[in-house]
This record gives sequence, structure tokens and C-alpha cells, in this order.
Amino acid sequence: MRNIPIAIAAVLSLAQSASAWGLTGHYFISTAAAKALPDTLPAFVRSDAAVAEIGALGPELDRSKGAGQPHDADLDPGHYLDLTDDGKVEHAIDLDALPNSRRDYDTALRKAGTNEYAEGYLPYSLDDGWEQVRIDFAIWRIDRVGETKATSADDRAWFAKDRALRETLTLRDIGVWSHYVGDASQPLHVTVHFNGWGNYPNPNGYSDSHDVHSKFESDFVRAHATLVGVVAHMHAYKSCSCTIQQHVAQYLHATLAQVVPLYEIDKRGGFANGTPEAVDFVQARLGDGATMLRDMIVDAWDDSGNMKVGYPRGITPKDAEAGTALPTRGLSGD
Repeated sequence: MRNIPIAIAAVLSLAQSASAWGLTGHYFISTAAAKALPDTLPAFVRSDAAVAEIGALGPELDRSKGAGQPHDADLDPGHYLDLTDDGKVEHAIDLDALPNSRRDYDTALRKAGTNEYAEGYLPYSLDDGWEQVRIDFAIWRIDRVGETKATSADDRAWFAKDRALRETLTLRDIGVWSHYVGDASQPLHVTVHFNGWGNYPNPNGYSDSHDVHSKFESDFVRAHATLVGVVAHMHAYKSCSCTIQQHVAQYLHATLAQVVPLYEIDKRGGFANGTPEAVDFVQARLGDGATMLRDMIVDAWDDSGNMKVGYPRGITPKDAEAGTALPTRGLSGD
């Protein structure tokens, strides 16, 4: 491993499973994204300590595999999506027209003779995690106003304590969710050709070896990728100006488009021999994952100001910050 602090390297060495990007790749993606957050976001997510925590949590969802049942059976399909070459799930559900909920998604798949556990539900992992981070930011913004503007000293103290707790939760939520965002940049996590080309037409003679997946995302990344190389392949922030569902679909389409190029490089021996083309490809994929993660965190922050927080109807952070609504402990349901 290169460009990894000693303490983090010790954690990563505990388990290098054949999961998306291996632990090293997930660390690179989560760390690179956290380092690239702009100063429009609050300092608690941009500090050196925050970057280290988000990076360390990037591999967490792979490290926790093997916890038991139903843990693994229920959660493992959230790491992938088996898209056919036409960009559909089981030739039945178009990536651009996924149902709004996993319940409806699973219902539609069962009508097609399969289910979400067989095909994967990665898009929903990304959507759900983004929504959690957005509400985390919204609550933090309300707390920040409440700790200085609430009418009683007791309420101000309560908001200050809750803000500190929300910072802890937000960093954990970003770090753990970042794993799914990283998974979605790995071409073999969004295709039916996930571990060898499989039982599909194969006129170009792509590999059908069942070790393609692990050698590409774990062995090759550890041997050739660097954090510096990943950062170099990141792109400037670009607003999608779309819903989170649309943003995720665009991201997965872009990753799916890299499946054939990956198999072409493999066919030329690029991953076996560590050619410059292969190294550039893998670092570009990791860089795209880091870019998407950074952009989605920024979007969650930007959109958090419009969310209503609390009960029964709640107030928005923007109204609280403008002084047109006053946070009270009642917003928490107390």
C-alpha cells in the first residue's frame, strides 16, 4: 500500500476481501473526496480529523461482512446492481425509470421472475445514504442557530449538545455511505458480467475467469494505485441540477459504459502486466468515485437548507438562519 498513513494501513491489512475496490480503493475514494470538499461546507466535515475518519470508514461495510444472518443476506445486495448491456435490470426495469422505493422495485422484479436480492439494489443505497446526509446537515444547521438564539439557557445548552452529537453522526453517516458511492464506480459492480463475461454472447472472446473481479479491484489497486494518482483523476465540481435519483442513474450509466473497456484491457494483459493503460484506467475509475462522492456531499449540504426539520410541521434551516423561524426543543419531538 502506498500513500496511506501507518495507522490506516494497519486497519486495512486486517481484511483484504474481494469486495468492491478492496479496502485500499475504498480508503482512497473516501479520503480523496473528503480532502476535496470546498470551504462552503462547515469546518467539522473538512478538518484533518474529519478527513481521516471518513477515509477510515470508507471500507467499513466490507469489514463488517460476515457478521451473521440476516445481516449479510439483507445488506450484501446493496453493494451491486446486475445491469444487462441494454442498461436494464433483468431486461425488465430501465435504470432511468427505477421505482421510488425498494418495495416497489422488488415488486416489479418479482413480476419479472426475480427479486432485489438476486439483482442487487445499489441505486437505493446511494439514494438513501444521500438523504440521510442531507437531513444530518439540516439538523446541524438548526442546532447551530438554536444554541445561540433559543429563548432559554436550558434550550441553548440542549442545542449545543445536540449539535456536537450531530457532527459525530454526520461524519459516520458520510463515511459509511461513501462505501456505496465507491462501489458504484467499479464497472464490475453494475453489470451481469461481474466475474467473467458469463453465459452471454461473447464474440470478442472476453475472459470468463472467475478471478477477474478480485484481481482487478483488490490485487491491482493495492499494487498500482496511489492516493495522489486518484486525486489527479478527479474532476471539478459540476452541479447536476437534477434529483438524486437522476444523478445516481447518470453515474451508473457512466460506470456501465466502462465494462467493455475493462474487459478489453484485461484481454490485452493490462491488469496482469500492470501496463500504463491499465493503471490509468483503474485510477480514473477511483477518481470518478471520489468526484461523485464529493459532489453528492456538496449537493446534500446545499439542499439541506430547504428541508423542514422537526414536528409537527417543522422549520427549514434557511428560515432559522434568516431569523424568520425560531428553533425550539419541541422540534425534536420533546
